[in-house]
Amino acid sequence: MKTLYLKFIVITIGMMFISFILAFIVSNSYYQQKLKPINDQKNTQVALDIARFTEAHPEIALKEYLESLAATGYQFYLIDEAGNKTFYGEPFRDQTLAPTIEQKVLNGEVFHGILQFPQETFVTGFFANELKNTIGVPLNHNGSRFALFMRPDIKFLFNEMHVLFGWIVGLTILLSVVMVLINTRYLVKPISDLTKATKSLESGDFNVKVDTNRHDELGLLSKSFLQMARKLEQTDEIRKEFISNISHDIQSPLSNIKGYTSLLEKESITTEEKKQYVSIINGEIERLSSLTKQLLLLASLDRNEDIVKKKSFNLGQQIKELIQNYQWLIGEKGIMLSYTLPDIEMVGDPSLLNTVWDNLLSNAIKYNKPDGTIEISAEEKGESVLIRFEDSGIGMKDSEVERAFDRFYRADQSRTRSIEGTGLGLSIVKMIVDLHGGRISISSKEGIGTTFIVELPVK
Repeated sequence: MKTLYLKFIVITIGMMFISFILAFIVSNSYYQQKLKPINDQKNTQVALDIARFTEAHPEIALKEYLESLAATGYQFYLIDEAGNKTFYGEPFRDQTLAPTIEQKVLNGEVFHGILQFPQETFVTGFFANELKNTIGVPLNHNGSRFALFMRPDIKFLFNEMHVLFGWIVGLTILLSVVMVLINTRYLVKPISDLTKATKSLESGDFNVKVDTNRHDELGLLSKSFLQMARKLEQTDEIRKEFISNISHDIQSPLSNIKGYTSLLEKESITTEEKKQYVSIINGEIERLSSLTKQLLLLASLDRNEDIVKKKSFNLGQQIKELIQNYQWLIGEKGIMLSYTLPDIEMVGDPSLLNTVWDNLLSNAIKYNKPDGTIEISAEEKGESVLIRFEDSGIGMKDSEVERAFDRFYRADQSRTRSIEGTGLGLSIVKMIVDLHGGRISISSKEGIGTTFIVELPVK
């Protein structure tokens, strides 16, 4: 029973067998408590009617009369005062009967053998062809006393029914087993397909197919599995893309550092050149340091560490200070920046939220057009504050907007390869906003510009 298919079959057949046993016990109890007394009473009435008829018609031949009745489906045992015994109809399998019972019936008592028959199983109790399982009544004929014992000839009355019931039971069992096998295969096959698909995913093959046409829990599971497979495929692509990007972002500054270090070893270079080379090397080191910090921050956010240290601070003042830090770069690119930043006191982690504004502002500068514009605003709305960063930059395609917050994702590689970035910034932004119970949305048109709207609770 190593497979689910075999387990399901065995359990189902086992349940059928247990159900049969329980049904048999219940029906046997019903027979013993309800049907058995009725059967005894009915047969007692028939035996008494026979006895009354013979007493009322002394002229009939008792032997021929009982033989004719036996031919209609009864078994009789007749004993007189002298102990002479006669059987009519199908012989009894067990002819054992206590002499005291015979004597009591001869003396005028009625023997309820069917009712008093041992409390055995339904089959034994109803079909037992024994002399003890009869109705005994006193019978007087032509001045002689007899004891008449009678029971229906079950074999005669139900012989064809025995065969029919046998076929019904046999076919029921056979068809039940066949249907269990078919239904089990129908139920287990989707699970087997999912198992194969799982092994395919494990080996790196994401092109899996499972049946999603079922309208039940297995169909829902298959649909969820396909969604998971597509997400894993996307994650794998992003991972490969990240490895490519991060390799470039690490290799490029390392190559520059190595190249300029080699130049510094030359004795022919001037002091001005040395300063220039050192400045470039320091810039590349700063670039690597920034990348490392972003990776460490992302790892901390991923582990959901207790990284958020909330306290009250002035949001407008924080963003203004950040703008001052970028003033030289804004002026260098000829960008016109305007802002509406009132004093808004809110509760949050100033350091993490500063990372959010830093990423959004640096993106607005980085992807802006020469002599472009940037507008920053903040306003309170009830229990929330809305912060808007709007630029007149290169914008994004709809497909790029959908993946903007995906980790390691960078828009059009040919367009952004020359621009510093790891594809981690917006992913970090969204995680920080989520940790503060807020939300962030993007509105962008290619060639026109991009707007980021951050909504955060004030308290």
